[in-house]
Amino acid sequence: MLKLRNLTENFTLVKEVLQKYWDYDEEGLDEMLGYYRISSNGIYPYYYEKNVRFLRIAPVDEKLEKNLYGEIAFIKNLNQNNYPALKPITSKTGESAVLTNTPWGKYYVTSFEAVSGIQISKTNMSAEVMYAYGKALGKLHTLSSEYTPTIKKWDYNEVLDWIDTVLIEYKAPQFVHTELASIKDLLAKLPANTLSYGLVHYDFEFDNVFYDEGTHSCSVIDFDDGMYHWYALDIVQVLDCIEEELDSGKWEMAKDEFINGYRSEHLLSKEMVDSYPLMRRFTNLYGYARLIRCVAETFDAEPDWMSELRIELNTVIRDKESKMK
Repeated sequence: MLKLRNLTENFTLVKEVLQKYWDYDEEGLDEMLGYYRISSNGIYPYYYEKNVRFLRIAPVDEKLEKNLYGEIAFIKNLNQNNYPALKPITSKTGESAVLTNTPWGKYYVTSFEAVSGIQISKTNMSAEVMYAYGKALGKLHTLSSEYTPTIKKWDYNEVLDWIDTVLIEYKAPQFVHTELASIKDLLAKLPANTLSYGLVHYDFEFDNVFYDEGTHSCSVIDFDDGMYHWYALDIVQVLDCIEEELDSGKWEMAKDEFINGYRSEHLLSKEMVDSYPLMRRFTNLYGYARLIRCVAETFDAEPDWMSELRIELNTVIRDKESKMK
């Protein structure tokens, strides 16, 4: 998640970037930009020849260059293998990702075509949908296991080092440092081979996967948070998402169908399943570090929405701390 100061929309910035780097439809632009969302990036929809595209923008101090270009390289590889992922749109300057200097600072900017279908969260969560959902993740992991990167995104050890830096900078409690040391030790002991370890999506949850009723398949967006890690990490995040969103009567069916779909494309070993608790601990710790960094900076006379969000995020932080004690 971006720092709180970067969670404010900037339509003037977006329009200037669009005009300089990508083609777009002038008609309806203001209305489309109004459907923006900001979390780990600013995402602004727009039209080009009446087709929906998305501009993604973030300050350079919020991103690692190798992660951005590693993400684009992996997505292009997926596209070449006919995997239904979003497609990067080349800028007028011939780049898939742009580093641009603006009056508001330096930003990394990319643009993508919208994918077909509707978000998993807006489907009926039927057995067919859940099977396709799992199948999409299994296929993604298979392609990841076969992928040789030209630009490599960061791996779990680099993420742990980043977490360590954040915990020190923002003075996290000692028990959080203890949790980090424990997770680092346990991950180092996990076997890592091409069937269990590779470039994971890290956010394969309902909002980033779209089900197409016509093809009975799923398309995937938002590879921004990907890292080299164990594939079980993606799986357990989806299973937890399903459990949070569905009632107990439907959860078991959804879980089973998702796993059946996954296994139709990729191996799910006992060792992967046994690692689920550790994967949950990693996700909890990583989320914690991102949040304490997000809320640390304070402002005089900050807007109400920021104060309210800060309160909400601090509640989440306390909940994450409780899981580490």
